[in-house]
Amino acid sequence: MAQKYQPETLAVRAGQARSQFNEHSEALYLTSSYVFDSAAQAAARFSGEDEGNVYSRFTNPTVSAFQERLAALEGAEACVATASGMSAILAMVMSFCSAGDHIVASTGLFGATQQLLGNIMSRFGVHTSFVSQTSVAAWEAAIRPETRLFFLETPSNPLTEISDIAALVAVAHARGILVAVDNCFCTPILQRPLDLGADLVVHSATKFLDGQGRVLGGAVLGARKLSEEVFKFLRSAGPTLSAFNAWVLLKGLETLKIRLEAQSAKALELARWLEAHPGVARVYYPGLASHPQYELAQRQQKSGGAIVAFEVRGARAEAWKVIDNCRLLSITANLGDTKTTLTHPATTTHGRITPEQRAASGITESLLRVAVGLEAVVDLQNDLETGLALI
Repeated sequence: MAQKYQPETLAVRAGQARSQFNEHSEALYLTSSYVFDSAAQAAARFSGEDEGNVYSRFTNPTVSAFQERLAALEGAEACVATASGMSAILAMVMSFCSAGDHIVASTGLFGATQQLLGNIMSRFGVHTSFVSQTSVAAWEAAIRPETRLFFLETPSNPLTEISDIAALVAVAHARGILVAVDNCFCTPILQRPLDLGADLVVHSATKFLDGQGRVLGGAVLGARKLSEEVFKFLRSAGPTLSAFNAWVLLKGLETLKIRLEAQSAKALELARWLEAHPGVARVYYPGLASHPQYELAQRQQKSGGAIVAFEVRGARAEAWKVIDNCRLLSITANLGDTKTTLTHPATTTHGRITPEQRAASGITESLLRVAVGLEAVVDLQNDLETGLALI
């Protein structure tokens, strides 16, 4: 869309290309391949000389519509959609790192991301140093001659620690290092890392972009030149977003702004209630003045987001008591849903990393994470109170 529109308009209109039927809602193209007019056209399409769809492993009209819409929201030149958030991270790393290369990443990364970078990629000669999410000096000190990438997730999962994107970009770019930001928690509605100088943005579209817990999806966004490298990997390796999932995600994007703004407001209200509760030892939420990076969050994000983490007074037994006494909150590790979810990170999302890694990430046995949905806050409070009152 050439004209500059507001995010809520882009979320509804960007990327739509009507077929000969002139449909008002986006069409769903369920096909594995496409028919060509001639052998010459087929050859031109396969070589890339002629634009057009070739094979749905890497080109599909519904997926293209999702890519264009999300790129418009993020302010990116291009987007490559993938089968899941983790496949997006894998595609990004495989596109820009080779054996012998080095990555600097945060200790606050999602557990599966730590597994991928720390345990799997190292088997192929790509090594990662994990450093403090919030210390720019620590990131700079970890740089080696072979460092190719800074990878950060801000806010972090689940402690909502905030990285100073612009400051890390300045450090990395001075040495020719790429900066990739996982923008899953904020989405482009609350934060646009590319505007702060980042080279790449990664999403788990499974979360807030869908927003209703229906499908898996992921995306890598950035300059066209960088996106072309990711597309090359996708074309050959095939971690492809299905047409159906892309169609569902298109519908999710239409309500992203109103959902996330409402969820963020409810999260702030719940965080304030938790902070005053005698059964709660500490609350982690960027919208609270008590958050260590509150001032940075105020500058970098439009709100605190919809994720609240808190430590109960006690340990695992007390944390599980809160979970097991909930009747409304869903006990599941997914987030970004319209239904509020509750999980114990130490034994779920971060259960596969070592105790030492959990300790470095600040994941204690008393920690719980709430992904706030669209229910009435008083109902969420009453549900949590049942277990908290027993501590």
